[in-house]
Amino acid sequence: MSPDLSAFTDSVIASIGSKSSQRVKTALPILIRKLHEFCIEADVTVEEWMETCNLVVQAGQMSSSMRNEIILMTDVLGIESLVDTLSQIRNSKSSEAVATHSAILGPFYRSGVKPQPNDTTIIRQDEKDADYVYLTGTVHDQDGKPLAGAILDVWHDAPDGLYDSQSPDKPEHHCRGRFESDKEGRYSLVCLKPTPYPIPYDGPAGDMLKMMDRHPFRPAHIHYMVQAPGHRTLVTQVFDAKSKYLEDDSVFAVKDSLVVDFVPLGQTKLPENLPDKEKIRYTLNYDIHLATGSDASVSIEAPTGAEVAN
Repeated sequence: MSPDLSAFTDSVIASIGSKSSQRVKTALPILIRKLHEFCIEADVTVEEWMETCNLVVQAGQMSSSMRNEIILMTDVLGIESLVDTLSQIRNSKSSEAVATHSAILGPFYRSGVKPQPNDTTIIRQDEKDADYVYLTGTVHDQDGKPLAGAILDVWHDAPDGLYDSQSPDKPEHHCRGRFESDKEGRYSLVCLKPTPYPIPYDGPAGDMLKMMDRHPFRPAHIHYMVQAPGHRTLVTQVFDAKSKYLEDDSVFAVKDSLVVDFVPLGQTKLPENLPDKEKIRYTLNYDIHLATGSDASVSIEAPTGAEVAN
């Protein structure tokens, strides 16, 4: 006689104690039931489940402050982008609908980047064949008013497609910086025009892509994390409109509202003391709108404006 698998699933869910939080009581039964349904429908073997567990263990062992392989695994399955979209849908039901759309954090965010003044560069070594960009914009609140004192983390890959944390040959925090919007809400910096790149292919996330016969490439993009007291933290990316892989991003993060045009410099007048001024070939003006709210888990470190990252 075959066991009653439905009853077994019910018994696991019933084991959740009365003192667990309401969120656990709501969410965990759904997770348990879906996982059990998957195992039953796919007829998962013990060997396959052990291989799956080992894959997760390997991802944990590979993860560090420089790279989060578990996030990368959720990225290639579209989970982080799905959760991000759910958050966007949730927020759009309130007054936060005017806020800049979010996108996934990705595995290469780094905390502890030193603050630096506006109109300085995040390029820590000469990149001879790269396109230099003057990146500017204004941070607004959800009513459209300029927001002073917002803190912006900005980071992107180097021309070889690698982040600073992926290569010991790169200077610390190369193509990565932290800024504060001025009294008019403005921010400005020199960066590089990003390039498409493959996500790390040497771990469990890469193994999953190979199993699914998929490429690992991401379109060219710049990451932002923007914080201000009394406002929800924005994590997003902006994508080069002329980049490859916009239609088949390996981590499903592209949104139409986040696709931007890098504008050839032409006759645009740059600030006199701008670093690498003679190398700048493009400009990008990207305004940001933050929604009112709070993030209890986010600690905002206020830049001094005087200390420049090395």
